[in-house]
Amino acid sequence: MESQVPPLDTGSSVVSVQELIKETMDTVPESYVRRDQEPQILSDNGSIQTPLVPVIDLGKLSLDPIAGDQELQKLHEACSLGLFQLVNHGIGPSLLEDLKHEIEEFFKLPLSEKTKFKVRLGEVEGYGNVARSDGKLDWGDRFFMIVNPIAKRKPHLFPELPLSLRNTLDSYIKETQKLAMQLLCSISKCLDIEINEMKELFDDGLQTMRMTYYPPCPQPELVVGLTPHSDANGITILHQINDVNGFQIKKDGAWIPIHILPHAFVVNVGDAMEILSNGLYNSIEHRATVDPTRERISIAMFFNPKLESEIGPIQSLTTKETPALFRRIKMEKYVKDFFSQNLNGKSYLEKMKLQPKKAIASEGE
Repeated sequence: MESQVPPLDTGSSVVSVQELIKETMDTVPESYVRRDQEPQILSDNGSIQTPLVPVIDLGKLSLDPIAGDQELQKLHEACSLGLFQLVNHGIGPSLLEDLKHEIEEFFKLPLSEKTKFKVRLGEVEGYGNVARSDGKLDWGDRFFMIVNPIAKRKPHLFPELPLSLRNTLDSYIKETQKLAMQLLCSISKCLDIEINEMKELFDDGLQTMRMTYYPPCPQPELVVGLTPHSDANGITILHQINDVNGFQIKKDGAWIPIHILPHAFVVNVGDAMEILSNGLYNSIEHRATVDPTRERISIAMFFNPKLESEIGPIQSLTTKETPALFRRIKMEKYVKDFFSQNLNGKSYLEKMKLQPKKAIASEGE
């Protein structure tokens, strides 16, 4: 999930970086300067290090048993790391090309048109920017909303989008819903749990979508496109619309840029999946940086269990030897609690952890 913090109270106006960069400026406004951000890791020769991110071929998962089993093992290892790139995902190039065009056209609309979808006071859905706990802003404009269950859609958001964008998004949402269920079924096999158990949790679950426009920045080292965080949900499917990189992950305490393959999706594990897998899988902390000369556009789909469900470690994954690491909580409360806090690494997941009994005993000695 993303941008789940109270929006900046700007009255009737919308804070837009896109509008800001139309003005000539030599320095980044102080409200966007993030001196606290950690630099990305460089190799000995000063070039940017790029890790070997697992690449999963969805087609192989449904092929003959040998190829499928090998790909399942790769998927298991990828989820332990926390993310992978997905190729041969079955979503056609024509739909992705339409999606690219429609999202680009949306962000080209006059601000007066986009303001109709602004984030309302006290809410998180809509178009605009959000302020962090210190009042700082991300260098990006986003449109965030619930897309499923359909009854949860805000009437002033999705139904009011331009018709061609709405139709294209509708097709894309349906395709990624099918894709997410395929992945979740494969993850069930990796965890050796009943497929129906995962299906029951996620079928018609809470799903949100974020379209983000990251304008170029004259001083990119001073800003952050998206504050470092882990997603609260089960899995996220990220599509980088225009092939401009900026997605980074935190691994072994260092920030590493990911070079996204053409036509591939980035799939990352969220906090809810780390909880369900009882820590076998790892939600990955990530952020977005910006480019000095080029805009970057992305769309992310976030897949959560049903709001009425209860989440906690899946029972078959807990034993005397591997006791539950996380507490159980109603999904609705889990989401509400996450929305009420500021993005800050994996801090929310830490609150979900059960205190080890040994630690409690030692404190009393």
